[in-house]
Amino acid sequence: MKTNIQLSPRTAPARHLLSIADLTPEDLHGMVETSASLAHSGCPVAGPLTGRVVGIYFRKSSTRTRTSFTVGAMQLGASVITYGPNDLQLTTGETLADTGRVLANYLDVLVVRTNEPVEEMRELAGQGRLSIINAMSAEEHPTQVIADFSALVESLGPLSGVHLLFIGEGNNTAASLALAVAKTPGMRLTLVAPEGYGLPDGLIAEARRLAASCGAAVTQHHDMRALPRRVDAVYTTRWLTMGVPKSGEWLDRFRPYTVTPEVMARVSKRSGTIFLHDLPAMRGYEVVDEVLDGPQSIALRQAYHKMTGAMAVLGWCAGVSVAPGALASAARAPDRRQSAG
Repeated sequence: MKTNIQLSPRTAPARHLLSIADLTPEDLHGMVETSASLAHSGCPVAGPLTGRVVGIYFRKSSTRTRTSFTVGAMQLGASVITYGPNDLQLTTGETLADTGRVLANYLDVLVVRTNEPVEEMRELAGQGRLSIINAMSAEEHPTQVIADFSALVESLGPLSGVHLLFIGEGNNTAASLALAVAKTPGMRLTLVAPEGYGLPDGLIAEARRLAASCGAAVTQHHDMRALPRRVDAVYTTRWLTMGVPKSGEWLDRFRPYTVTPEVMARVSKRSGTIFLHDLPAMRGYEVVDEVLDGPQSIALRQAYHKMTGAMAVLGWCAGVSVAPGALASAARAPDRRQSAG
C-alpha cells in the first residue's frame, strides 16, 4: 500500500530582493536604517530568525557577501545550508522553476550569486513561497547598496543632500547605486566612466525618471577633466567585475579613471569627503594604496556593513524586525555637509 508523503507547504507569500527597482523607497530606506542601527547598537539579543532556514547558493567566488550572509543569518538565529556551484541538480538539467519549487519545501530564504541574468533568479522566485535574494547578478548587486547606504548614513548622517561621485565601470554595483539614489529624496549621483563602459542609456533614463519624482539627481559622463567639486563621497569598484576579463586594449581606456590622492584633492570638501570601495580591490588599478588605506577611506567599515546589511535584508524578507531599536538622534553621526568646503 502506497502512502503519499508531502512536506507541509509554506503558505506566507515570499518577499524577494532581486532588484532595487522592485523596492519601494520605504522598503529600501527601512533596510538601510535597520542596517545602520545594527552597526551602531550591535546585534539583537534574541534570535528573531530562530527556526528559519537560509540557503546560500553561490556559483561564483565570494569573500564578503557569502560570509556576511552566513554569519548574519547565524547571528539572527537561523540555520544555514550552503551550496557550491555543482551541488544542485541544476547541473544535470533540472529547471530553475523545479529547483525553486523543491527548495521552497525546505528553506525560508535562498541567497543566490550567479553573475548571470537576473531572470534566472526570477525563475527561482516563481514558486512564490521561498524568498530569493540577489547577492549579485549580471545586471545588479542590490544587497551591496544596502551596505553602502548604511555606511554613508553612519559617516555622513541623513542622505538628503549627499553628492556621491562614482568613478569607473558602469557595472552591476553602479546600476544598483543609480536606482537607489533615484529613490532617495535630495541625493545626487554623478557617474564618470570610460566611453563605452558606462551604464546603459535605458537604465540611466529609468533612474532619471525615478529621481525626478523625489528631487534626486543621477547624471553620467565620461570626462575626468569635468569632475564635480566638493562632493561628499567618492566610490569606485574593481574594473574586472567578478574577475571576468575584457577584450582589446581596455586597460588603456581605464587608466585615467584611477582614484589617486590628486583626484581626491580635486573633489574633496574641507569638511571631509569619504572614499568607498566595495572590495576586492585591484590596488594600483582602480585605486592606489594611498587612497584605499588613507584617512578618507571607509572601505573596511563599509565591508562590515555588508553583514548588518545582510541581516536587514534577511529580516525584511522574513517579515520580522531584526533591529535593536532606532538610532537615537543624539547618537547619530553629525551632518558633515554643513560646510560648503
